[in-house]
Amino acid sequence: MNVLNQEIHPKSWPELPLDLLISVFKRLSFANFQRAKSVCSSWHSASKQCIPKNQIHWLVLFPEENNNNDNYSCTLFNLEEKDKLYRTKDLSLEFAKSSCIETYRSWLLMRNRMHNLYIVNLFTHERNDLPTVEAQHGVTKMERTLDDDVFRITSHNGKEYKGIRLRSPVLWIDEKTREYVVLWELHALCVVYSRKGDTSWNQLPDTSRCCDMVYSDSKLYFLSLSGQFRIFDFSGEFPKQTFQCGVIVEIFRLGLQLRQPSNSWSIVATKLVVTVTGEVLKVEKWWKSRSKTWSFRIFKVCSSGFLKKRDRINSLGDESILLDQGITVLANDTDGFIKNSVYFSVSVAKDVHDIFLFNLETQKTEPLHRFDCSSVQFSRARWFLPSF
Repeated sequence: MNVLNQEIHPKSWPELPLDLLISVFKRLSFANFQRAKSVCSSWHSASKQCIPKNQIHWLVLFPEENNNNDNYSCTLFNLEEKDKLYRTKDLSLEFAKSSCIETYRSWLLMRNRMHNLYIVNLFTHERNDLPTVEAQHGVTKMERTLDDDVFRITSHNGKEYKGIRLRSPVLWIDEKTREYVVLWELHALCVVYSRKGDTSWNQLPDTSRCCDMVYSDSKLYFLSLSGQFRIFDFSGEFPKQTFQCGVIVEIFRLGLQLRQPSNSWSIVATKLVVTVTGEVLKVEKWWKSRSKTWSFRIFKVCSSGFLKKRDRINSLGDESILLDQGITVLANDTDGFIKNSVYFSVSVAKDVHDIFLFNLETQKTEPLHRFDCSSVQFSRARWFLPSF
């Protein structure tokens, strides 16, 4: 009888039944999930068997490199707790001098003053240094001049370029194995990539003039400004092109069209999105400057390697598009994301991104939250989706 009472009425919090703990953890927000899993070892073990109910964006505010406190920690803002700010541990002066150019869950892809790249986890502070940008393996050559921050690039046909343009960065990390892939476009000449263990940047052929690219499930989805859509399989030792087709890419000029007061719609971006089921979508982002209105047009590109007609999609069903991440997620209107919507960010002063929701059914845009930054000193800011 005493044994039965112990099972029903545990004497301490660590003795709570595992199924009860898992049931509780599944209902927690990200912040409360992090607090609960650090209570004791048994709670931490239970947390590894589930993820919390709510998915929601966080804003990271990066430290100023010339602050007076010599404390280079980041400030974190959670949409669920609008009156609270969190601080990370000191992330060093080098981090403060670096720029965040991409995120993947809780991982940041950073570029330092020497234009070299590294990835760091915002919560665990794990760090991986990537090869120097001039360490290129391929027909395009790159060398650093005596000025250190000036580069000379020689293309396969002998044409020379000065400076470095690191565009369309992509970051992907396996949370369990810590395997990673980092990709970016080198001066509109080609896409380069580096995986865990690589000592150089490997160049992908036939990937010039990148419009957008997304990495998902060991595949790179690439779209050029000329309308060439390609799929590369990264599951083997070397990437292999497995699919190619033509896709219409509307010409857009972002800076000019945003400044011109016009009552007509102008396209300002074309993005690729990979859905939960593996379909590839082309998403056009449209802007009407006079009324300051956003709109989106979505088209099917392909499904499991098969070309689709130019079919426009009017509904995402139970999914939502996270445009900055290039993916869709299953959405539940009560658990974080709103279904049949597009989540996107817009850059404003100090590189802060206001984040918005566009409802495909109502064709209306609403801000998720505008962060009041007047009380916080920071250099730049970026939205991200935390991982567990």
